[in-house]
Amino acid sequence: MNSSASQLNTGSHDLPVTGELAAFMASGWAATPLPQDIRLPAADFTTARRARLSARFPGERLIVPAGELRVRSNDCDHRFRPHSAYAWLTGLTGEDQAGHVLVLEPDGPHHHQPVLYLRPRSPRRGEGFYRDRRYGEFWVGRRPDLAEAARMTGLSCVHLDGLDRLPPGRNAAGDTAEDAELRSVLSELRLVKDAWEVGQLQLAVDHTTAGFQDVVRALPQALAHPRGERWIEGVFGLRARAEGNGTGYETIAASGAHACVLHWIRNDGRLDPNQLLLLDAGVETDTLYTADITRTLPLSGRFSPVQRQVYELVLAAQEAGMAALKPGASFRDFHRAGMRVIAEGLTEWGVLQSPEGDLHRRYTLCSSGHMLGLDVHDCAQARADTYLDGVLEEGQVLTVEPGLYLQPDDRTLPAQLRGIGVRIEDDLVITADGARLLSGALPRTPDAIEEWMGELLAG
Repeated sequence: MNSSASQLNTGSHDLPVTGELAAFMASGWAATPLPQDIRLPAADFTTARRARLSARFPGERLIVPAGELRVRSNDCDHRFRPHSAYAWLTGLTGEDQAGHVLVLEPDGPHHHQPVLYLRPRSPRRGEGFYRDRRYGEFWVGRRPDLAEAARMTGLSCVHLDGLDRLPPGRNAAGDTAEDAELRSVLSELRLVKDAWEVGQLQLAVDHTTAGFQDVVRALPQALAHPRGERWIEGVFGLRARAEGNGTGYETIAASGAHACVLHWIRNDGRLDPNQLLLLDAGVETDTLYTADITRTLPLSGRFSPVQRQVYELVLAAQEAGMAALKPGASFRDFHRAGMRVIAEGLTEWGVLQSPEGDLHRRYTLCSSGHMLGLDVHDCAQARADTYLDGVLEEGQVLTVEPGLYLQPDDRTLPAQLRGIGVRIEDDLVITADGARLLSGALPRTPDAIEEWMGELLAG
């Protein structure tokens, strides 16, 4: 790193460094190498992933950046998370990856040589390690040197400065049609998870299950707080940071009519024991795989008759959707199955005249699930014929999450239904003959939820 103070990320109030201080800071440091055995858990899988990408673009240079730091306010950056495609291809998931770039260099007509361009550990001979607030070791912690990074990843690692001399190629962060095609392929290659990825997703689900248990135990404190939704958010966030990298997305802690807002993340409401809490939350592992689970819970510990009525219809829709999951089925089949149940139920209630058509969408608003993995809405750049209009394959992981969102001001509804929002969301992996429920440790039926809540609150 350049030692010139004008090129360092120093603060506006930093004092100048005298020659005497610079010499003193450059001397007297002990060697602190990282352990020899520091290979990343994902490194055994990334070679095969890169080979699959290589086969799709023979003879072309492929550039996959980790992304850059972004300012939150003044001299404070947002917490950094590497781009999912970069993490998938390198196994590197840390906050120290900002600015790093993976390049697949053509090496013959059908092969690529991967090269990782990175910012190595700050040398002690310059000022960067103690003056650079963005990248200096004394400010943000230790980074591997080039040799250490190579041992971690199995990649050829070179200094980031070399990027300036790199010829152009397809860039996953670029804006050309060729760049967009690279992004699509990177998404499509991640549609089917390998065994290690499924294990990481199960770990994320297990931590999320613990977070939901924490929330139920904390309900008495949350109910007493003027912003109980924030209390819920904080309780779950503690589990997410303690067990993983954090939450995989902003937690939705929506009580009462807030549950009718699909992405309610203000979480500033008071909890009412006569209402429901819709909690949509997921822990992201240190390897960046996230769970995505929703439960709708009675804040009193017991569903009222009308709450149970709405909940049971959504549960029946989810059961129908899950039953439609199998290899070879259309991706959209599980949504259609669930929405048929919803439409028929709304018709039985007298809300709709007929289950035919799409008028039920006034009360459901969105699709009933999505792929899950490194992103909560995983593989979103995949082309429609491989994902939304494609068929399910063994090894894909997805959510099934039907919901009913009965707006508080909707005069097409009976008064007793208005302001109730229910979503039930679970994570599943497609198997050879159907689907396996990853999130089965959390109860789903009304009776099981009441019993589970009672046991946790009593304990």
